[in-house]
Amino acid sequence: MAAENLFDLTGRVAVVTGSAAKGGIGHAIALGLARAGANVVSSDIDEPRARTTAQEVEALGRQSTCVACDVSKPDDILGLFAEVDRVFGRIDILVNNAGIGSHAHPEDLSLDEWRRVIDVNATGSFMCAQQAARRMIREGVGGSIINISSIAGSTALGRGNFVYSVAKGAINQMTRELAVEWAHHGIRVNAIQPCQIRTRALQELITDPQFSSTKLVERFLSGIPMNRLGEPEDLVGPVVFLASDASKFVTGVMLPVDGGNLALNAGGSHTWPQE
Repeated sequence: MAAENLFDLTGRVAVVTGSAAKGGIGHAIALGLARAGANVVSSDIDEPRARTTAQEVEALGRQSTCVACDVSKPDDILGLFAEVDRVFGRIDILVNNAGIGSHAHPEDLSLDEWRRVIDVNATGSFMCAQQAARRMIREGVGGSIINISSIAGSTALGRGNFVYSVAKGAINQMTRELAVEWAHHGIRVNAIQPCQIRTRALQELITDPQFSSTKLVERFLSGIPMNRLGEPEDLVGPVVFLASDASKFVTGVMLPVDGGNLALNAGGSHTWPQE
């Protein structure tokens, strides 16, 4: 295949969870996949903004639809994939992006909060992957499942991120296991591990009165050798790569998109000591 065609997604159907038009990772990914040629199902708990994403996809000349879906609810996921069946009759790409954060000291974490974060981030991702894989197996043409994990799935963040990190660690291991289980069906399962991405949720965290905004950003940047926060658009290229034939022999991979964060030793520094 010619190099210029390796990333072409023309005619493929992609489902992106958590893709409402609110300046986040899922929104950027949905539009990026559409620009690469894919038809896109926009799914989010925020239906009006998911509809906006679908309209933006259609403005790019692709087919689209939107579905209100809370991935912590099995019936919502069944409804999402029923709509995929109705509109497109197939799925080639799933991006498990929907997720939530949590900030609580482990000793103070309630069981309800634990369940809420695990249900959305880990269980919801599995249920969506399971529904997508059943359809890919039935069609017999394989597909690509991409889980949006986090650097928190591989290293401890502290600062009350306990259950969020546990959920992302579960996503990483789920990615490996499903990659092995479904490889013989031609289904590739990979994960992307972003560092701190400048989304609305991160901006709200930075401006939270309980934190010093300047010190918090400085702390983030101290762990990012490229010395900037990520932007949602930084995820688009890696997702298109993992969704396309450019990565047709890549599966079970955790791909950091983190400005060098995971490469940096905890005791290391990307700046020279000052006298």
